[in-house]
Amino acid sequence: MRAATPSVVRPLLKWAGGKRQLLPVLAEHYPPTFSRYIEPFMGSAAVFFDLLNSGRLARRAILLADVNPDLIGCYQMLRDRPEAVIRALSSLAREYRSGGSDCYYDVRDTRFNPLRAALQARAAEPGDMADMYTPGLAAMLIFLNRTGFNGLFRLNRQGGFNVPAGRYTNPRICDETHLRLVSRALASPGVTIALQPFDRTLDEAGAGDFVYCDPPYAPLSRTSSFANYTAEGFTAFDQRRLQQKVVAACKRGAHVVVSNSSAAEILNTYTAPEAQKVGLKVNFVPARRAINSKASSRGPVDELIVSNVKVSALETVKTKMVKVERAGAKTKRKSA
Repeated sequence: MRAATPSVVRPLLKWAGGKRQLLPVLAEHYPPTFSRYIEPFMGSAAVFFDLLNSGRLARRAILLADVNPDLIGCYQMLRDRPEAVIRALSSLAREYRSGGSDCYYDVRDTRFNPLRAALQARAAEPGDMADMYTPGLAAMLIFLNRTGFNGLFRLNRQGGFNVPAGRYTNPRICDETHLRLVSRALASPGVTIALQPFDRTLDEAGAGDFVYCDPPYAPLSRTSSFANYTAEGFTAFDQRRLQQKVVAACKRGAHVVVSNSSAAEILNTYTAPEAQKVGLKVNFVPARRAINSKASSRGPVDELIVSNVKVSALETVKTKMVKVERAGAKTKRKSA
């Protein structure tokens, strides 16, 4: 009797800079062996799900962290109370089918933002907001992600979610099977979801750990920045702090992979002497950007993959090619 094929778990959320299209290239930088897996910028967690689907996270400790309390609160709710989230999301899906974009703005402006503001007012510490998240709020976040413009999560300076409605004919808002698969994945033994800044998360990385960093990208121009996943944004200073923490983790023996834009400041930062000294190398990868407000500007651009992991895939191919060439040469000599 043939064994059942395990279900593939897709990311829960669309996320600016999501890595699903880059997974084949990123996979070349996965270390062949590692002890623990760490993501300081959880986002859509595309690499986590890719590693999970390949079976490479079995019996390993996993730390998924982010500084966005809405993101962490949503993931925690789906992990802990999946059926309540599904019921609330099903109700929103029914509303959207009859109300369209009017429903979107009603949810955003009269429910989601006021409820978030109430949580923020009650929170004694920034991290309290994630712990006070409810299944209803989690469902609203998923709903806005599925029906908003390009799946963006963006806050204005007052901390309000201000993404406009997307132009979708029939978005799939509540996929119950998918939601339950994600819930089970997040509830797997060894998985920890934490609301904490990237520097604290990277400080925990040590010898043998595999760390994947997918920070908000440095803008390629003044009009291309979508870094406001928190009201404070992610600045050039934060990018430099990230590089310092990455270098320190490499010194402690961690395997580190970083994705970012090909902005000059990022290229200069990761080709600096201190980065080269710990074995970090920069690779240019063409990728399609999908978050520009102008459709004509959503074309291939170079992104960077920075890593101290030795890329084995290409070397393996070259080795096989050499063996084939040598075998062919021997055959020719024998026939001669």
